[in-house]
Amino acid sequence: MSPTKPLKVAHLAPPFRLEQGGVVRAVLDLAGEMSKHGHDITLATWDTTDAPKDWDNGNPDTPRILKIDPPARLGKLTPHSIKLLTRLFKSCDAVHFHTPWEPSNIPAAKLCRELGVPYVVSIHGMLDDWSMSQRSLKKRLYLALGACTMLEKAAAVHCTAEAELTQSKRWYPKGRGIVVPLVFDIEPYRELPGPELARQAFDIDAAKPVVLFLSRVHVKKGVHVLVDAAKLLADRGVDAQFLIAGTGDEEYTNRIKQQIASNNLGGRVRMLGMVKGAQKLSLYQAANVFALPTSQENFGFVLPEALACSVPAITTRGVDTWPELEASGSTLIAEQTAEAFANAIAELLEDEPRGREMGQKGRDWVLTNLDPEVVSGRYASLYEVAARTIAR
Repeated sequence: MSPTKPLKVAHLAPPFRLEQGGVVRAVLDLAGEMSKHGHDITLATWDTTDAPKDWDNGNPDTPRILKIDPPARLGKLTPHSIKLLTRLFKSCDAVHFHTPWEPSNIPAAKLCRELGVPYVVSIHGMLDDWSMSQRSLKKRLYLALGACTMLEKAAAVHCTAEAELTQSKRWYPKGRGIVVPLVFDIEPYRELPGPELARQAFDIDAAKPVVLFLSRVHVKKGVHVLVDAAKLLADRGVDAQFLIAGTGDEEYTNRIKQQIASNNLGGRVRMLGMVKGAQKLSLYQAANVFALPTSQENFGFVLPEALACSVPAITTRGVDTWPELEASGSTLIAEQTAEAFANAIAELLEDEPRGREMGQKGRDWVLTNLDPEVVSGRYASLYEVAARTIAR
């Protein structure tokens, strides 16, 4: 279904800090792409740190940003924010909320219902089985106190993969789940900078294979599993460089540094910190393998990023999109153990032609299946259906 007219959509967005992970990236890419296609997009947020500098400049092809007050305790909206959001929501075809755990979404969704404005909630993998096993009692209580009502009264609960819908539906049994992949901005990947930029910036030895991890440094991402895999491969005589790019939890980061030191891996495993822009693309290109031994991942932006740079990937069934990734021929799916990852890494490093073939399949798959024009059309259809839905 193609929308018959441009749509006006508001996002109540999380703080725009890219260091916080994929949700921020998802909102930025979706808003930007929908604006390019003529839709009127406004992002309401209280933190614009990493919002694109050319947004909110009056250009009709970019989103507008509405600065609201930070929510008070328990997500309570200030009177000033309620006034701003009421004016915004009343002018919209639909409102889009992100994550079930942002406390301010509950009163904002209630405001939508009072105004008769339909809304969509993207849950971003946060109701997956693994996620719900973490601090489970607190999350169940939060759902009972309002989040379940927010989800069940939404025009749609948005999931990015069938696996996510299957796992999450139990938490909003009366709700309407729908699957649409996230928008992935492929433009930066059409013309890549080449590996030399990263090799010079991070002193990477071009003569040795590179295994790259690029994501938040968090226990759920399994960085400790990858370090253990590096130790196993070192003991087998596999001379590879392991590069860990990203920032995250300080306590866990220190644990990883200690793990590297105690295993005498300082010459093989390095932590690079946050890498952005052209250096990030170049770093992907400098890698022979991309490894993400995660416990849980929703869409996992870093996976299509790596594939778009022609790098074969290894990940786990903790990624909601693992069936699609495996079927593309670009990604090996392994158990979340050091031995399984060591074996998969060795398999690809020992067969360079296979790795190159997988990388090319990955790039072709991303450019074909994640074309933002096609995906943004599916969001437009979602919003149009929502706009015809009476807020319940």
